[in-house]
Amino acid sequence: MFRDRLDAADRLARRLESFKGQNPLVLAIPRGGVPMGRRLADALAGELDVVLVHKIGAPGNPEYAIGAVSETGSVHLDPAAAHFPSDAVEREIARQQEVLRARRERYTPVRPPIPPDDRVVIVVDDGSATGATMEAALETLQGRPSRLIAALGVASPSAASRLEALADEVVCLAIPEGFMAVGQFFADFGQVEDEEVIELLGE
Repeated sequence: MFRDRLDAADRLARRLESFKGQNPLVLAIPRGGVPMGRRLADALAGELDVVLVHKIGAPGNPEYAIGAVSETGSVHLDPAAAHFPSDAVEREIARQQEVLRARRERYTPVRPPIPPDDRVVIVVDDGSATGATMEAALETLQGRPSRLIAALGVASPSAASRLEALADEVVCLAIPEGFMAVGQFFADFGQVEDEEVIELLGE
């Protein structure tokens, strides 16, 4: 469906063109959302920063997301988290918060996060399977932007539905019924490394 993340970003930019000239703040979810965020911010003449959130993996099965945590400390847990020992979940939350603190120090070492207050804010990611990570990002921003938009290349129907309650607008290029994984909709879905994120944020 998409050649790569930049192809998806170009398509999102066309859908969001009405915000050009309003100096939107594009907040990318690392790491896959950052190349898209750079392209989107440039196309809309806005600013780029990251919003740091990370999935909370299930104890013993880190690939299975049971929620997400943000750098501000907010935690979103799915109902599935109740099936795991609470102390193990708390340890995973603390571990992910430390990862996010270290990422902020690496990504923007010479400046604090750009304030989103009273601005058009576009939170972008390449895609969402459960909605948990994007949900956590949107929750950290509640009440601060003048308009809050979630922008994604692809999402499952359930994820897209969950996000509508937290954003003023959800712009998702594809919401396929046969969704299995984000990567299946990109011909090139290579991993984005920290070094690339740092370079893109510094441009």
